[in-house]
Amino acid sequence: MITIREIARVVGANADNLPKDVLDTKIDVFSTDTRTIKQGDFYIPLKGENFDGEKFIDKAIENGAVGYVGVNIDSSLSENGVVGLKVNDTKEAYLKLANWYRKKINPKVIMITGSSGKTTTKELVYSVVCQKYNTIRTPLNHNNEIGLCQTMFSMDNDTEILIIEAGMRGLGEIELISKYAEPDYSIISNVGTAHIGRLGSRENIAKAKCEITSYQNPNGVLVAHNDELIKSTVDFKGEKIYYSINDVEITKKEIGYSEFRYNNELYELNIEGDYNIENSLAAINIGKLLDIEYPLIRKGLAEYKPIEKRWEIENIAGYNVINDSYNANPDSMKAALSTVLDLYTDITIVLGDMGELGENEAVFHREIGEFINKKNKKSPKILTVGHLAKNISDEINVCFTKSFEKNKDVARYILDNIEVGTTIFLKASRSMKFEEILEDLKESNK
Repeated sequence: MITIREIARVVGANADNLPKDVLDTKIDVFSTDTRTIKQGDFYIPLKGENFDGEKFIDKAIENGAVGYVGVNIDSSLSENGVVGLKVNDTKEAYLKLANWYRKKINPKVIMITGSSGKTTTKELVYSVVCQKYNTIRTPLNHNNEIGLCQTMFSMDNDTEILIIEAGMRGLGEIELISKYAEPDYSIISNVGTAHIGRLGSRENIAKAKCEITSYQNPNGVLVAHNDELIKSTVDFKGEKIYYSINDVEITKKEIGYSEFRYNNELYELNIEGDYNIENSLAAINIGKLLDIEYPLIRKGLAEYKPIEKRWEIENIAGYNVINDSYNANPDSMKAALSTVLDLYTDITIVLGDMGELGENEAVFHREIGEFINKKNKKSPKILTVGHLAKNISDEINVCFTKSFEKNKDVARYILDNIEVGTTIFLKASRSMKFEEILEDLKESNK
């Protein structure tokens, strides 16, 4: 794939003192984990708050690494023929190598971000694009700069489209991913209140999300939610396409099914929810930009299936469980509640704490209770777990509510008090570990 001579050039290491035959050594695999290193791999020792990969260089060599980069070393060749290359920053070296590989394979790059819905949008885009092109996408939970590198290095020589999901916790993080991804197409699914505790305002969140175009191909296209805050913040001179749920005619809304018309063409999703329809508009626009024919775009959307913990439907202990607990913020919580309260009559809703909302976290939770008061017409049972989520139930005055401190307590309540056959909907931030509720329900079924 790449020679050590090329690695040295890409990462900016001085390799003048290394023998020619060593410099011609070919490397196929870069590894950041000594536990998975195999003979012939090249080791990238990353550094974090609680670890320093350079402390494990000897272990990497013992497991078969033939080379490595490091900050606290000199470029050299060891007695057993292992090459060390001195760099200023090992993560930057990893990113430079990934960018080198991106340019070598030269796919069209689609980069996606958003306060909520970015992973769903990524999967919808993938479901459409892979109908025509050999496509690689960011795996689940790999939406930072390290995940970017891992995703890039997973490309085959014939990869035509690379889909990158970019998460962020602060300013500058999406810009860094954009720098090394160099997207041709970028998508901003929305700007909401996720991470507002870190960034302080929606304006700052918009600024962080709009960093996606920092290193975008100027001849590319930005596809974004039709939000005045995005429009006034983004600094991209290329073509821009904006979309919204207001652009569609919804022709059918059923449990597990949506049908809608967009730009005079009919599409269907085997999942409910207006926000899923809205996310699919990004996929449709990307499909059109990539010259994918309407029947294939339609087919791709129809074949989309939610991934784990995102509207994942399962029958457990006789209950119809909808698990949407991968993550939660005020916007995604309201969107999900709007769907279940519109479509389901016999339902018990379990809501947990939403994280990273800052000093106004209690207010954001009370707003969810107010939303349910205004929206509710079918008198569901609302169960909340956690001290923040208690603000939701405390605010509700239109239906039955009950608060719990622990997941096992709400699971026990469901088993003892909720009739078998009822639909159970779960929504919370990932830190609430709502999968524990499912495990307790499954255990009771044994």
